Parts: sequence; C-alpha cells; structure tokens
Amino acid sequence: MTLLVPFDGSQLATIALEKASEFGELMDEEVVALTVIPDDPDYARDRGWITQGEPFDPDAIAAGMQMRADEVAPGATFRTERVSSDEPTATSTTNVVREIRRVAGEIEATVVFIGSENAGSVIAPQSSVGSPVASDQRYDVYVVRRPGTEVDPEDIADIDSMTEGL
Repeated sequence: MTLLVPFDGSQLATIALEKASEFGELMDEEVVALTVIPDDPDYARDRGWITQGEPFDPDAIAAGMQMRADEVAPGATFRTERVSSDEPTATSTTNVVREIRRVAGEIEATVVFIGSENAGSVIAPQSSVGSPVASDQRYDVYVVRRPGTEVDPEDIADIDSMTEGL
C-alpha cells in the first residue's frame, strides 16, 4: 500500500502530509509527497511558490518544496513532476490533476490524502485539484478540509438537525 499526498506547501496540504505520515507509520506504509510544477509562473505565484518579480525557476521551487515536505514528514518519499501547458484548452490546474492521477496509478496508491477546502463539494472552483483527484475510483481519498483549528459547534450539523423539517 502506498499513500500519496499532492503537496503544494499550503496549510491544508501540509496537514494532509502530516496525517498521511502518521497513518503511514501506524500501518507501516510508504508515503509519497508529490509536487507537480506546471510551466506557468502565474500558477507558481498564486500558490506562493514565488513572489511578484521573482524569476520562475522550477528547480528552485522543487528544492523549496522538498525542504518543506521533509520538515513535515522526514520519512516520506518526495517526488516532483513537471507538466507543460502544450494543450491549448487545458489549464495549469487541469494538467496538475492529470499528473496527480497518473502518478497515483503508476505507484498504485491505495489512499490519496488531499488538503482541499473544496474536495467533495458539489461546486468546486477551477483552481482546485481536490474534487477531480477525489473522483478517481482507483484509490480511497482522505480529505483535510480545515486547518487544525477548533470547530465552532454552530457549524456541526447532527442527525437530529437534518431531520427536523421532515
């Protein structure tokens, strides 16, 4: 069994990597942290990989992401894949999703840990990889949707509140 974590360095992806690492230790399973870097400087800026005016350097981004992943899960295997935007109708996000799914199949991932506010939502923004990656039936999905903060009891719906109007 291999656990895959698409890792972009965001808070939710970091928590997903932490969870996968804990799960991997308990189950004695390999954890793979995957960073997919499209050849799109705007995508890199949107994710905070580079700042405005900073040159787009995929090697530097990969090294920085590996350092961040190693801090969170030193026992995980880190992998970087690069994708190009050679298809005129595909967005960078679409290319990233395709690559995550391709790697998941290649390594025969049994669980993909996704840090996404949108995975599993009915409506998902075009910039999220969560929902399209979660829709693949070849593996189970563990979704981290909230940072490690306390949940307001008002935000929790119990079964009784779901049936009041029936």
